[in-house]
Amino acid sequence: MTPIEALKKTAAEKAVEQVKDGMVLALGSGSTVRYAIIKIGQLWQSGALTQIVGIPTSEHTAALAGQYDIPLGTLTKYPSIDLAIDGADEVDPQLNLIKGLGGALLREKMVELAAAYFIVVVDESKPVQKLGTKSPLPVEVVQFEWQFQAQGLAKLGCQPILRGGEARPYVTDNGNYILDCTFPRGIDNPAELAATLHQRTGVVEHGLFLNMADEVIVADTAGLRVMKPA
Repeated sequence: MTPIEALKKTAAEKAVEQVKDGMVLALGSGSTVRYAIIKIGQLWQSGALTQIVGIPTSEHTAALAGQYDIPLGTLTKYPSIDLAIDGADEVDPQLNLIKGLGGALLREKMVELAAAYFIVVVDESKPVQKLGTKSPLPVEVVQFEWQFQAQGLAKLGCQPILRGGEARPYVTDNGNYILDCTFPRGIDNPAELAATLHQRTGVVEHGLFLNMADEVIVADTAGLRVMKPA
């Protein structure tokens, strides 16, 4: 295991310490939260966790949880979720996030908005002072006239790139495309940008997760630290 993977595993398993019997859990997607799902699965199989239900945020997560026979449910059946655990591509000091490089931003946001408590697990490379300085912002758009969406997004000051390229574009679990939008100087006003994106017909969802995280567990070479809202 590489040093960065070891950090991801440490942060994810720390979050799992807050999982209790009888909880409905939002199971996130991505390389870091994968370790949390594996740990939850091991605890479930050993009998150390009982009566849990997982709400997966992607088909990949559902498949991973299925390997450990974690009982899975839907947001329709379980509209109130006790705890969500997921990773992030960037975290700012206010605990605002960029998510979506794993392609599951729409389902992640739907499920995690229903959670009473949302823990984000990251390694030391993810905290930033300003969103958009390291990671592009994923924007999920309908396939129809995606080029038109790219033109509109470019007017917002970013450089939109179709994920996967035109020859083999990446398709989300929802049948949409993703435009990865790079802001050369970062995102000056995430809330304003989020509102603008929500108003665009054809934009399905975006990767700005604002005022959602309750706790961020960061694993770095010095150990674990916890970020919470001021």
